[in-house]
Amino acid sequence: MIKTNDLNKVYQTDEVETTALHQVNIEIKQGEFVSVMGPSGCGKSTLLNVLGMIDGPTSGEYLFNGEEIGHLSERKRSEIRKHNLGFVFQSFNLIDELTVFENVELPMLYTKVPSGERKKRVEELLEGMNIMHRRNHFPQQLSGGQQQRVAVARAIVNRPKLILADEPTGNLDSSNGDEVMKILSELNAEGTTVLMVTHSQYCAEFGNRIIRMLDGQVVTENVVKQYL
Repeated sequence: MIKTNDLNKVYQTDEVETTALHQVNIEIKQGEFVSVMGPSGCGKSTLLNVLGMIDGPTSGEYLFNGEEIGHLSERKRSEIRKHNLGFVFQSFNLIDELTVFENVELPMLYTKVPSGERKKRVEELLEGMNIMHRRNHFPQQLSGGQQQRVAVARAIVNRPKLILADEPTGNLDSSNGDEVMKILSELNAEGTTVLMVTHSQYCAEFGNRIIRMLDGQVVTENVVKQYL
């Protein structure tokens, strides 16, 4: 599904050049659950942004489902992103002015899913995540765990091939964190590929493989368990 060849990302200002990614070579197969670990500033989130097509690489090659993505226009990357990717962030990134139902529904408006199908999918997800009773509440009326469950529902409502999760348990207590990891594991078991950035060894071991980064480079890759 994902393959990078000598991927580099360099940020430049008038005075400073910062190498965020240096010669990154990774491969992620359909159906894997891969965790990325490393200290703050090592390039984990930059890698997620490039693989998530939010940002483009400075040089090197990025293949998604066999198509070279890295140097496509933002418009073309956005089209691929809308139909293939789902994002889960540490800070939830819900829209305060929208209800729970409307937040989850939003990605389907961009992909022009008919209204009846939108309603059906949102209700199924809210039921499955035990937050149907909060459908008309706003994000600030929810607990952190409930907000993250809404964020996960929004990420998967378009049935993406790949979920990108950036510290999805970072703002949660252990109980709610476990619940989010259980949801991601279940989605992976159903066939969705998951790529997760985390500081937590405990969370990382939910994946079948752990990639460790340092100074913008991949330094080790360890298989935790074989995936089917």
